[in-house]
Amino acid sequence: MTRAMPHYRADDLEYLNAMELPSMTNNDAVALGVVAVQVIREWGLNLAVDIVVSGDLVFRAKLGSTGPDNDPWLAGKAATALRFEQPSLLVKLRHAEAGTPFTERNDIDHDAFKAHGGSIPLRVGGDVVGTITMSGEPDAIDHEAAAETLARYLSR
Repeated sequence: MTRAMPHYRADDLEYLNAMELPSMTNNDAVALGVVAVQVIREWGLNLAVDIVVSGDLVFRAKLGSTGPDNDPWLAGKAATALRFEQPSLLVKLRHAEAGTPFTERNDIDHDAFKAHGGSIPLRVGGDVVGTITMSGEPDAIDHEAAAETLARYLSR
């Protein structure tokens, strides 16, 4: 299946900063990962997904043509979402809309931090406790799949 490329502005993603999960145990992370795999398969995507809780990789799946080349992207997007406590695509869009692309920041290790769509912080009680991160498609689709996963998980 070919997905239409979503187009986002920073304002479109603000709602994710208010999204709260009731809990995020290892069991919750695996359940979230299972929902992610369902979204990836349903949409026919080539995506890797990581769920990290308290710095611990609890769930990883690589579907389609994804593989070890996705690992630095998964880690870099998650590092960005954690550092800024907001979705990695929102970080990218805020910088772009301000006229200062993230990639031009001199105070960032761009090997470690990647402001590309696909990672969303997981919040419990207002605190960021982890991330869901996807990599393998264009970054707007990575983001869309991660956001859809969270929405489905919360609606069950």
